[in-house]
Amino acid sequence: MADGSPLSHAADTSLVGKVMATIESRIASRSLTPGARLPSIRALAETLGVSKSTVVTAYDRLAAEGTIQSRPGSGFYVAAPLAPLAVADLGPRLDREVDPFWISRQALEAGPEVRMPGCGWLPDSWMPHADIRRALRSLARADTRTLVEYGSPRGLPALRQIVARRLAERGIETSPDHVVLTDSGTQAIDLVCRFLVEPGDTVLLDDPSYFNFQTLLRSHRVKIVGVPYTPAGPDVKAFAEILEREKPRLYITNSGLHNPTGVTLSPTVVHQVLKLAERAGLTILEDDVYADLEVNPGPRLATYDGLENVIHLGSFSKTLTAAGRCGFIAARPDWVEALVDLRISTTFGGGRMTSEIVLHLLRSAAYRKHVEGVRTRLAQAMARTADRLARIGIDPWVRPAAGMFLWCRLPGDTDAADLARFALKHQVVLAPGNTFSPSQTARSFLRFNVAQCDDPHIYEVLQRGLERA
Repeated sequence: MADGSPLSHAADTSLVGKVMATIESRIASRSLTPGARLPSIRALAETLGVSKSTVVTAYDRLAAEGTIQSRPGSGFYVAAPLAPLAVADLGPRLDREVDPFWISRQALEAGPEVRMPGCGWLPDSWMPHADIRRALRSLARADTRTLVEYGSPRGLPALRQIVARRLAERGIETSPDHVVLTDSGTQAIDLVCRFLVEPGDTVLLDDPSYFNFQTLLRSHRVKIVGVPYTPAGPDVKAFAEILEREKPRLYITNSGLHNPTGVTLSPTVVHQVLKLAERAGLTILEDDVYADLEVNPGPRLATYDGLENVIHLGSFSKTLTAAGRCGFIAARPDWVEALVDLRISTTFGGGRMTSEIVLHLLRSAAYRKHVEGVRTRLAQAMARTADRLARIGIDPWVRPAAGMFLWCRLPGDTDAADLARFALKHQVVLAPGNTFSPSQTARSFLRFNVAQCDDPHIYEVLQRGLERA
């Protein structure tokens, strides 16, 4: 093919282009292999509902590009060799190793027909569409500087002020000057890692922990060590032993609505972890992107530490919109300037338009009402999902007080990765336990997003998958 892509004509909306894209897709998916005879001109024209002349032109162009060959008196055949198989263009990669990238790719590339109980966000229908549109209309009337110029690398001052006030309501005292806005929670973690760790350093993660922590840390070439997680938080005894043995530079964790378990730290564990971290000279990065989903906020490491050895971050992607992402970092004053410099070096100016939209929504009563409604719906979905899973033998590790995640053990010795591969063939994306586990000790666990679990098809596929395991 001219550009090496198996779907190089997919964007061509002409009838000829559509015929060419259809043939290329069949070749790329190996339903037509090298040397295979293509459908006759008449047969393909009838199948696709186009004229024979359209198929003739499409075949001639594909032959000119070397994709197919004409054999006079016999027909058209697939040329050899084929281009490398580009399965990402064709749908879910069933043959890929079930790793952290596997979940992300399946969920982010899924079509509307795919059910996604393994994803980490709320359904589209739960998001405040009307409020976002009002914010966009308001932004459209803003002065031109807001629409076209770079924003401050520290972030929109008015939004930083609101973030600081919201943090204070949770007991985290800080100043707007000590808050840095980011394009997402993921970017916030990346900036902190650029600031604090060097290749070869050791970084601690909960075991299990959010799978993208692992993928991001690998890009920083650090050593990842898992800390066993309990229903009260990290195993304090194991934490102490690991600190002594590994001398880590950083510990990344969720205090509230832990991903994937849904656990909230107990106050006792908070005090013990902070005491051990201070003694070891360990910095803690507290990821709090699910904070607004809590009904009764639990303790935060940053509250007790006063942002001395804890860096706190959050995001509005989970509750407002992932299409216009906005996160933040709250840190001690002497670290903020270095983080701002890093933001300049990596993204230059801030995402001003997204910040303006988030500011508009937070200033209105709409956001508070939206979040209250989401919490209620999540509580109902949590109970409903746990009951439906229990009926097919899948039990929650704990029953979270709030949030969207259920961390569940599968019956017997079921391999969650095998079940996930089976489910994907039936248009269901699951989140297998070992993708969350640095030590690979969660083979029989799955994480379920209760907000994405209402479709009966999910439970039918799970039941069939368990029966064949």
